Amino acid sequence: MEPSASPCKRSGWPSPSVSRATSGSRTTSPGFRPSRWKTCSARRAFTCARKTASLAGSSRQATHRKTSRKTLMAISDLTRQSLPGPHNIVRTVLDNGITVLVYENHATQSVVLAGSLATGSIFEPPEKNGLASITAASLMRGSETRTFDAINSALEDIGADLDIDAGVHRTGFFGKALAEDLATIAGILGDVLQQPAFPAAQIERLRGEIITGLKIRQQDTRYRANRAFHEQLYPPNHPYHRSVRGTLDTVPQITIDDIRDFHRRHFGPSGMIVAVVGAVRADEAIDIVRHALERWRNPDQPEAPPLPHVAAPTQTQRRFVPLPGKTQADLVVGTIGPARKDADYYAAMLANSVLGQFGMMGRVGEKVREELGLAYDVGSSINAGHGPGPWSVSAGVNPANVDRALEAIVAELERLVREPVSAEDLENVQSYYIGRLPLQLESNEGIANTLVNIETYGLGLDYLLRYRDTIMRLTREDLLAAAQRYIKPDALVVAVAGPESRPQSAS
Repeated sequence: MEPSASPCKRSGWPSPSVSRATSGSRTTSPGFRPSRWKTCSARRAFTCARKTASLAGSSRQATHRKTSRKTLMAISDLTRQSLPGPHNIVRTVLDNGITVLVYENHATQSVVLAGSLATGSIFEPPEKNGLASITAASLMRGSETRTFDAINSALEDIGADLDIDAGVHRTGFFGKALAEDLATIAGILGDVLQQPAFPAAQIERLRGEIITGLKIRQQDTRYRANRAFHEQLYPPNHPYHRSVRGTLDTVPQITIDDIRDFHRRHFGPSGMIVAVVGAVRADEAIDIVRHALERWRNPDQPEAPPLPHVAAPTQTQRRFVPLPGKTQADLVVGTIGPARKDADYYAAMLANSVLGQFGMMGRVGEKVREELGLAYDVGSSINAGHGPGPWSVSAGVNPANVDRALEAIVAELERLVREPVSAEDLENVQSYYIGRLPLQLESNEGIANTLVNIETYGLGLDYLLRYRDTIMRLTREDLLAAAQRYIKPDALVVAVAGPESRPQSAS
């Protein structure tokens, strides 16, 4: 599945809805090892937690386990008052249904305008796969009052950014500028959302760019393995079965009339979320957003259709995608995981961190990459959104090592459902998730992304204040129960993409 569009891609942090080591759609070259970055990320979060505990006066002579426990308490005590929450987030709903969230941060001179609309590829028919994506991308190509060049010039003149991108359930937008220029980027956003021009020449240029990107992806082992995995895991009538970007068959068939009609029917203020974070007063920010967007109406905007039922696999399924001439094979193995609002989401999130995130990419990293030397990179992810997302392990390997790497990964999945994680592992991942919270909120982008996701999933404005307790109350047995609920080692979906000289068991 390609998750709902995140408004703040520049934040460098996954949204609260995604617990992942590496994205299923990554396009790294053979031999690239993202685990080095993620290891630094995990260590930085753990180090941050330790330093905070030190500031709070925790004993340097304590054991590792006791220091870790004190860390979890100290970091919360020191940061709780400064975290975004009901006491410092201003939330209002405009007359047309747009929810506006404002968090003042006068320590910077910039401001972020981010959010999402309640539309995405879930509304498009399968034969028009990619329609939501090209519609969203077309908005910045010109409006009834501004040409494509005029929009770019206006943004460049003030050193600002503004992007719009579709996901499955939501279409995200992200803008950043100096605080004094908030009205400018809000005005452009309101203009392109409400009265896009969809100029034919620009649409055809955009279509060409999309098709070029799709052709490049067709030769990417990581992308092709990920696509084959989702196509097996979800039935053809499910939006998670398809790529948000569309295919080489569908994108050329999308007409400008299709784009205009999709915008007319599915873009509107109902369910829209706008977050403003930065050096601006809350009342001023709300007035700017109101001026830009409150006149927007779409009385015919529909509710999202329900997701089709999806059942977990009952037996192991394998698919091989031949890509002649490649020197690396990529594999994805996994099953259906939780939705974001499922009660055991957090337990699954921590179990996944033990499996393939913390430290050197968790257990699969230690075993498959470090000990056995079978993978260039390996990690696990839970992509939980409005519906049950995949829980998977991805690896880039030498084609000759596919079978052995797969066997080692499955062995770690079996271990995860057979026995509780150790007390040390539990404390480590609890420390990591609590310790990284201040890092996630270091930037306006990170705060805005978090606010949008809090509103999207109805987590409550006190979500961050409750976060430590939510993580701390989890037990080893909770993690085991979550793993056992979702992972059936004898009923997995396996996808491999690589050169044709493949092991027979991957066919």
